[in-house]
Amino acid sequence: MKVKILIILGIFTALLVGCQENKSNNTPAVQDDISEVNSSPSKEEHSDQELTLTTSKVKWDFGNDIDGEAWTYNGSVPGKEIRLTEGQTLQAKLINKIDAPVTIHWHGMVLPNEMDGVPGVTQNAVMPGEDFTYTFKPKHSGTYWYHSHQQSSSQVDKGLYGPLIIEPKNKSYDQDKVFVLDEWLLNRNSQNGMGMGMGTHMGNMMSGDTGDMDTQMLYNTFTVNGKTSPDIPPAKFKSEERVRLRFINAGYQKHILSLSDQSYKVVALDAQPVKDTAPTTDLLEIAPGERIDIEFTSTDSEDWYIQSMDNDSAATDMRIPIQIDEADSNKAVAEIQNRHTVSQTFLESKDPLFNEDVNADKTYDMLLGAEMHRGRGLDFTINQEVFPKTPTLNINKDDIVKVTLSNDSQFDHPMHLHGHHFQIISKNGEKLDKPIVKDLINVKPNESYEIIFKADNPGDWVFHCHDLLHAENGMMSLIHYNGYTSPVNIHDETNKPE
Repeated sequence: MKVKILIILGIFTALLVGCQENKSNNTPAVQDDISEVNSSPSKEEHSDQELTLTTSKVKWDFGNDIDGEAWTYNGSVPGKEIRLTEGQTLQAKLINKIDAPVTIHWHGMVLPNEMDGVPGVTQNAVMPGEDFTYTFKPKHSGTYWYHSHQQSSSQVDKGLYGPLIIEPKNKSYDQDKVFVLDEWLLNRNSQNGMGMGMGTHMGNMMSGDTGDMDTQMLYNTFTVNGKTSPDIPPAKFKSEERVRLRFINAGYQKHILSLSDQSYKVVALDAQPVKDTAPTTDLLEIAPGERIDIEFTSTDSEDWYIQSMDNDSAATDMRIPIQIDEADSNKAVAEIQNRHTVSQTFLESKDPLFNEDVNADKTYDMLLGAEMHRGRGLDFTINQEVFPKTPTLNINKDDIVKVTLSNDSQFDHPMHLHGHHFQIISKNGEKLDKPIVKDLINVKPNESYEIIFKADNPGDWVFHCHDLLHAENGMMSLIHYNGYTSPVNIHDETNKPE
């Protein structure tokens, strides 16, 4: 036990140093451009095709008498909610008014390589005072999000992200709400709920769920759309309305949510629609970078809550009020016990990439690991190397590519592939009966997955862990199409894609 505690303490020390660097040392000393912003994010209507996203630093009101500095797109956390209808073209001009380089990555979008927003891989970082215009036409409706990919472990942590919703031309729902989940390290006094120090998180780790132990030690506040409970605005529905809820995890640890006794159906994973399933009241588990859409018909006669079931003291921050028109009374926060989480491997995508077994032209084994390194602290590795020394996967256009992801560490690794969707074909060596299409899969300790995709989008693309602290410390690799030459230099000191 003493050895285990010493190991955990060593991990905590290494990660705390990294977190403190992200939260403090990387923050520019210039404070002149910080302004007071307390309003909710503005919303783009369907007619918007051209917009401007301007980065700035603000003093953000997180609710519950907590405020702190945030880096933002258009002055809010999360940034401007962008909504388009399927088939429209998006033209977004990024203007950088922060004294640090930034970019925008359009997470989950299959788009031309030069629009992917990864500095040193697809573009040069946008320097202070400069701008860059992203133009692309989304191929599929669904829930996406956007965030900086320049020193993303720090910049996303500070708030540089926002939701991107592509609505279908024919909707299946009456109302549509987006909830962006995140974690923060903020100054909190005893009156508004401190009590979330190392001892609490050590207790959580020893209780069994250790996949998030590194991130659990680093944050003390959870938010939904930039606010903490009880200041999260309620979602208001009419009785008998068909409701779609879109959950986006912009943080670095998974979150488990209960919808009280409201039955629902999962209708999309990572913007990929799934076939109709039986209603459930099971818990939703949402990995870092992942998006899950659900739908239900509002039949409750009482107000209720969506609430975090995370084994973390900050879980009480993540409580979303649901208000039903003409409801008789407020329902107390439900006691949820002995419920399973929704198993994604039991769901089935409506539009599989492959309808039958196919032979791969290229195969790649990706061993995900973690090891202490003298002088650097904790490295997160792919095939025992850290980026940019991780092996590059060289492929040809139209190759069928199979990747085996195996987690040899004690940490969760939500692995995200840029520029492509992939189909999960097996878990822990057992073939899946139903095809599941995603762009991110959370590989937990001792788990393995086989995924397969078609190389139909030439360029250089990154494949990395979306616990961005893991990516910063090495868990990133490149996929390179043979014959493609990148117009930018990954070794330029201003380009930091991790």
